[in-house]
This record gives sequence, structure tokens and C-alpha cells, in this order.
Amino acid sequence: MTSQVRTSYTLIPNQKYRRSYRHSNKFNILETFSSSLSTLGSFKALPLEIFQMVLEYLPVKDISMLSMVSKTFSSHLFNYISSPIGNRRLLLQDFHHPELPGNRKGFSIVEHYRSIGLLLKRCTLLLPTKDRLRYIHRVLSEISCFKLNGCSDPLHCSGLECYGVFLQTLTAGWDELECHRVYIFLCEVSNLPRRLQTVVSSKPGSARKLELRIRIFCRSVLLNHWIHRSDSLFWLTRILKPWPMVNQARLLYIIFGPASPLDGHVVWQKMTEGPTDETSLKGLAEAIKLLYDPQAKEWTADDVISLVDELAVVPQEWLLENSARLLILCGNTICFTFMASKAVNGRAIELARLVVFLALVCEKDLYCMDWAVKMMQKVCKVFSTPSERNNFLQSVENAFAHIIMDSLQSVISGEHDEEDSSFLNLFHLVNAQANFHKEILYLTMSNSI
Repeated sequence: MTSQVRTSYTLIPNQKYRRSYRHSNKFNILETFSSSLSTLGSFKALPLEIFQMVLEYLPVKDISMLSMVSKTFSSHLFNYISSPIGNRRLLLQDFHHPELPGNRKGFSIVEHYRSIGLLLKRCTLLLPTKDRLRYIHRVLSEISCFKLNGCSDPLHCSGLECYGVFLQTLTAGWDELECHRVYIFLCEVSNLPRRLQTVVSSKPGSARKLELRIRIFCRSVLLNHWIHRSDSLFWLTRILKPWPMVNQARLLYIIFGPASPLDGHVVWQKMTEGPTDETSLKGLAEAIKLLYDPQAKEWTADDVISLVDELAVVPQEWLLENSARLLILCGNTICFTFMASKAVNGRAIELARLVVFLALVCEKDLYCMDWAVKMMQKVCKVFSTPSERNNFLQSVENAFAHIIMDSLQSVISGEHDEEDSSFLNLFHLVNAQANFHKEILYLTMSNSI
């Protein structure tokens, strides 16, 4: 490209035409300056201060479009954004109120920062990624609510959500290498790795405030605002992959596990103290499905199944009913792969108990019981010999009997609470067993007729 430009002009010898060269050079400088001014159009007659006053009356989206007119315009807007007057106008910080004062109804501060993201994306278009990030960080560094540990009330602050929307708009369309640089830069300015190290190496719940801040930062800034699943997968992988499996499970629980509706803190004993509901498990299930996605090239099926297994003992071993409910929410493929893994590894008794609780969850949550029967039938095909398969089926029946007897014993011993959950659980277990075997009879009879 350089050689083409050079050969398109006739070079004038410096000595022979020195005087005319100087005149020509002066003319070129003036021409360049004039050309630079001409790109401002009618604005070239205005002093810079007046030009910035004009910008005060333009919506952010219009300023963003203006930055695409020419490099000169972009440069002026670059300076405007960095100026005190531009900061006051553009970098609003009223993150604790849903509506912006003085703006039209329904225009939120989150949408405002989406427009700011587009403006800075266009103004820094010609800069290398590293320089873009440094400039943007310099512009945003004074906004305390954009920092992981910056806001005194992160649970009721939209600052990190605005930062996340800004980041999503800025990096939309960037390739993975550039996004990886963004993550590294975010880690540097937020000290995220050291904070993650603190929570995964501490006793669960001992750093409750930091757990809450990490949860909000990871979800609001890195995970929640992406349109495509592949983008969410990329950022979740960046968070989890540097850590061993046991720490990955801990981080998944911190980011997606159940939280208190009162103060937002992670509820560590939710899965061990009693049966939980779908709401508490939905976030974990969605994250696991994301990692199991065919696009997840950095994760194998074994990785994800091992992670699910590890998750079920965070912080202690879960009630099997909660594990079964999580597997159902994860979908057929993950549920079957998890169960098949136990069958292949000779854990038939564990698998049999899991089948019972899958049936119990189907009964309680009003899922079709034939799903549990068909899942068991599919798992039976994994066993290599008829003897192994028959032993597994016998273990399922034994598990039903033992679990029902344990529940009955709890009722007889008088261990009741205010809701009389022991008797209710026994009621669901008996109904689950009856409906489970009814579906088996339907299946058997329809095949034999």
C-alpha cells in the first residue's frame, strides 16, 4: 500500500527547486489545516467553548452519530467527553433512583449508559484495544459505583448494571482475543482474582459482604446483558477456568446460588437444611446448561458432570431431593449423562436413591411421572450385563422401601414442625411410588399387548 502511494506522485529534487518546495510545503500545511476545519462544516466558525455549549443541547445518540462524521469531529468530542462540562453532562451518577430527573418519562439511567457505550465505542474506533481501554477507564474512574467495592449499598444500586450495559455495548462485535484483553484489564483495575481467591479459600459465609459484591459484579457487569449465549459462555468461562474444580463449584454457588431476599447474602445452608424450590436452583441450572452447550469448546461433558457432582457438596452434602430437582431443571441430556456416569462407575445404589428422589420431585412439582420412568429405562441400557441391570432395578425398589420407612419413622417419633412437613413428605413419597409403578405397568402392558 505504501509503495503505491509513493509512485503515484512525481518527486521534486530538493536542491534544484528549494524555494518552490518551501512555498509548496507551506501551502500543503495551510491546505491540511483548511481541510481539517472544513470537516467541521458550519461549526468551524464557532469557538470551542460555543461548540461544547451546542453539544449540551444534543441527545447522546446524536452526539454519537456526530463522532462518525470525521476524525476532526471525533477529536473535538474526545476532548469534550474528558472536559469537566462533558463529565457533568454525560457521566450521570444518580444510580439509586430508577428515573433520571429532568428527562422524559421512561428514560432510565441504564439506557443512558448504553448510549454512552456507543458514543465511546465510536470515538475510540481508531485506537488500539489497550489504548481504548485506558482512555475509557480514565473517563469512568471517578464513578465510584462502577467499582466492585465502590458503592455503600450495592444491592439497591444500578451502577454496576449501567457499567455492564456500557461494557456490552462497547465490546459488541469484538473478537475473542480483544474481549480476553478486556477481561484481563477488568481484573487489573478491580483486583478481581485476589478477591475471588479470598472467598474460595475462606469458610463459606465468613466474608458475606465480599461474596455479595462479587455476585453482583459478576452478574451485573460480566454476565447478565449479553444477547447471545456464546457471549455469556465466554465471560463465565473466563471467571471459572483459572480455578480448580472445587473452587469452580464454590464460585458457581456464590454467583448463581440462593440468596436472601432481605439482604442479598448467599444462603449457604439452603440445600442442606431442607427441600428447596425451583427459584433457588434456576440460576445454577442455567449456568450448568450454558457450560454444557455444544459451543463450549473449553468444557467437556466430563468437566461439567464433575462440576455438578462437586456442586452437590457445597458447602456440605445436599439433600438428595435438591440434587434431583437441579438435575431436572438442567434438562434431559445433562440429567441422563450424570446418571449414566454413576452407572458406568459402579455407583448403582447412589443411582437408585437418585431415581427415587427424581420420582418424588415429579410428584411434588407436578411433572409427568412417565418422564422419570423413561429416564430410568434409558439408564438401564447403560449397564453392560442383565445381572447389573437387575441388581440396579432391585436397588430402586429397596431404595423406595428404605426412604419411605425412614419418613414413616420420622412421623411416628413425633418429629413434627409447625407445617407438619414430615407427614406431608411421607404422603408425597407414597404417592410418588404409586404413580411411578403405575407408569411402569402402563409401559409394560402396552409393550406386551
